[in-house]
Amino acid sequence: MAQKSALTKKKKTGYAFGIFTESLIYNMFYTYYLTFLNEIVGIQPKYSSVIIFISIAWDAVTDPMIGNYTDRVGVDKRKVMKKALLPLGIIFIVAWTNIGAGLDSQLLKILLYTVISMAIWVFYTMYTIPYYAVVAEITEDYDERTQIRSFSSLLNAMAVGLGNILPALVPTVAVLLTERYESNAYAVIAAVISIMAILLGFVCCKSLNGVYEPKKIIAGEPVKKTTLKGTMKSFGEILRLKPAKYFLLFVFFFLAASSMIQANLTYMVIDCIGMDYDTGIVFVILSLVISMAVVVPIVEAVAKKKDRRFAAILFLSLATAGEVILKLVGLDAEIGGFRIMCIISPCVLGLGVGTFWTLFYSMGYDLVELDEFKTGERRESTITALPQLIQKFGSAFGILMAGQLLSLYGYDSSADAAGSESLIKVVTDTKIVNGMENISTIIPAVLLFVSVICAILYPMTRGRVNALMAQLKKKRNGVDYSTDGFEKLL
Repeated sequence: MAQKSALTKKKKTGYAFGIFTESLIYNMFYTYYLTFLNEIVGIQPKYSSVIIFISIAWDAVTDPMIGNYTDRVGVDKRKVMKKALLPLGIIFIVAWTNIGAGLDSQLLKILLYTVISMAIWVFYTMYTIPYYAVVAEITEDYDERTQIRSFSSLLNAMAVGLGNILPALVPTVAVLLTERYESNAYAVIAAVISIMAILLGFVCCKSLNGVYEPKKIIAGEPVKKTTLKGTMKSFGEILRLKPAKYFLLFVFFFLAASSMIQANLTYMVIDCIGMDYDTGIVFVILSLVISMAVVVPIVEAVAKKKDRRFAAILFLSLATAGEVILKLVGLDAEIGGFRIMCIISPCVLGLGVGTFWTLFYSMGYDLVELDEFKTGERRESTITALPQLIQKFGSAFGILMAGQLLSLYGYDSSADAAGSESLIKVVTDTKIVNGMENISTIIPAVLLFVSVICAILYPMTRGRVNALMAQLKKKRNGVDYSTDGFEKLL
């Protein structure tokens, strides 16, 4: 690997702030876009969830291609990230405008917002894959990778808060706008988030100067072209790594669970907990952010003392149990007239989310060295792209299920659409309310349980990773090596 300058605390901090670019956009989209399409644009839930699923599934094409491209020698990951920032911000704003609310045809609305959403994920992927992949290039130290991702996750708690709290101000912003433009309050918030995302994205790119070097073109060696066939071949080779299948299933089922809860957040506050939206969402988001901020350093400490796999199993098991208890107690529980689940429920979600985002990418980085040991190639971006692809499929699946279940339980907001957030009506049908509660508790609990089982089956422990690294260094130096200590990874 190329010689680089020291990975200082200042450099790590600058890199970590790049999480805001990814997380602000991700969280506003996953928490509010289903509600936006339902209530502002006037698309039926069963169709709006399909829009989100199709737009994210589109990454089945873009993720592997972008990942494979940024792994090529001579490609500078920083430049790819920079090129994505401005178009990402602009398209994100357009996605939250009410340009389709006046259309009478559900089909035209669906087509319009599907295309816009697909465009978001192309540029989002251009930024996030190199952003996450670059850590595997700037350090190979097991604990330093966890530390970088942990600090990034701590800042992510702030980003999650902003990505959820700012859109919660939509009713207030709508009042400040004229009657003609009040339905574009979401677009105003999206503009604020986009500006922050662009600026902090540039800060991140600048922080990588000196600690990251693009792979050099070696004279006489052919440069591989990025083709779909070549990309699929690389994915196939990675999937043949024994730990990869369990890791990817772990990712899929966790994201399906968390995105299902997140997409149902508005309905959970109003209909399940039974609070006024403006008040309830503030309690929910603050509790979510604080719980994440508390959980992240604890998870890091446990991962450092034991390993990342153990920490994932422990804390996600607690989150699974928490979701079951929420269902048994009921989301409308109160103490002294106060609806306590506006604090407890998001704390359970924060426990799971804080754990996952602290460990997810650093767990995946270990596959880079395993892949190198088996193939002789380093494919940081491709290995980042594959779990990110599964991550998005899991998230899309969770939102799809939330929308389909809302329809199945009998909820239909399409007749209410007139471009105003205030038109979200309180549901009184007990069947629908119970269904909404299931979407926020017991159904995600089942998905979380499967995710924990996959983490148990994932064989990348600290001891095996350290044994792998010791033998990989020997292999790089052209001396005799063995597979002692990590046979279960092969």
